[in-house]
Amino acid sequence: MTSLATPEVQATAPVAADAGRISLADIAEAHGVRFLLATFVDMTGKPCAKLVPVEAADELENGAMGFAGYAAGLMGQKPQDSDLIAIPDLASFTPVPFIKEGLAIIHCDPHVDGKPWPYAPRVVLKNTLARLAEKGMQAKVGAEVEYFLVTKNDDGTLSTADDKDDSPRPCYDARGVTRMYDHLTSISDAMNSLGWGNYANDHEDAAGQFEQNFNYADALTTADRVVSLRYILNILAGQRGMTATFMPKPFTDRTGTGLHFHLSLWSDAEALFPAEGADGGRGLGLSGLAYSFIAGILDHAPALQAFLAPTVNSYKRTGATTSSSGATWSPRKASFGGNDRTHMIRVPDNKRIELRSGDGSANPYLAIATAIAAGLDGVEKSLDPGQPSGPGESKPDAHLLPSTLLHAVEALRKDPVILASLSGDPAIGSYYADAKEEEFLSWHNQVSDWEIRTYLTSI
Repeated sequence: MTSLATPEVQATAPVAADAGRISLADIAEAHGVRFLLATFVDMTGKPCAKLVPVEAADELENGAMGFAGYAAGLMGQKPQDSDLIAIPDLASFTPVPFIKEGLAIIHCDPHVDGKPWPYAPRVVLKNTLARLAEKGMQAKVGAEVEYFLVTKNDDGTLSTADDKDDSPRPCYDARGVTRMYDHLTSISDAMNSLGWGNYANDHEDAAGQFEQNFNYADALTTADRVVSLRYILNILAGQRGMTATFMPKPFTDRTGTGLHFHLSLWSDAEALFPAEGADGGRGLGLSGLAYSFIAGILDHAPALQAFLAPTVNSYKRTGATTSSSGATWSPRKASFGGNDRTHMIRVPDNKRIELRSGDGSANPYLAIATAIAAGLDGVEKSLDPGQPSGPGESKPDAHLLPSTLLHAVEALRKDPVILASLSGDPAIGSYYADAKEEEFLSWHNQVSDWEIRTYLTSI
């Protein structure tokens, strides 16, 4: 829950400026890279990759690396469909010698039959950003990546990796941070070696929960970095015998894990969210465009939750009424206000808004793409969100956020704007909705311990 600073945007990687003039093999050679992890994510956010020796970098760059899309995961493919071809984005080249000496990640855009595959999350986000660019705007995004460090017990239950981390209110605890010093500093060093600008590493609100912040950048770069960071956290934690989990609610009585996004719109070097003069008495210093962007997100909030909170477990977080610390830090209504973390949209200053209803299971590409699409709809329709709500308050007519994944799916199906926000095709939105309904029903069909305890001898 650190408040993000607003620094200058950093380069994606040391070679990004030259990426258009030299080959992938040249970039790899310049960094002493021997193997490339050619990476994309499916619609659930699962990282998929092939380990490509640098001797085959030209083949990768020229579209010779095929994946069976149906096997990869939720990617809009059937077993009989043509391969997904991973086309690397050279600007995303990320050496990760702290994982394995000579290894680099490169993010790829899946193509099918020579065209960008519209179901691929990175392609979805690029399509949304292209639509924004047609209006002369760009999006910059910061992300707050929260996670738990846990170990799995022999009986399948979870424990905090640090067994001394057991306080009901451990947020910012200096001792907890110090005990995890080796892990936290290894992640910080990794981020800074990549030019991401790590500026804070803190113990979050729940026992075993941490957050490590890095500078904002353009929307695509930030989404790539979230995917890379999750991978880095998983691997480095695993090397120390721990599991880094982004599961929204791994513990019933503790605060859940969020993935908060700080969003702003720009026209080249001009920030579009600050007001040039008074902001109509609302007191947040935002422009009319910024208020319309907020209104669009609030208007489509129930449907957006299918992407911001995309798992069954997500709604154990947003539905929580309290936690051991006394707060849940997760909104239940679509409200906006000033520097107040109880709102779905917090406005910490006049340069950005913070979208707080996303959780750790969110796919960053889809979450950012759909949020921008919702905000852009508000701009195109000149929507007005009205006056901001006061601290801890919401308007009587504010949308209630969905109480389960099934409710979020129903909201998505009823919202034509968000349903069509994935590469402009409502069929892709419907495909995603169907998959999420199936996920909900799969969970619902399992008999739980709670049901045994509640119903076994109730009659």
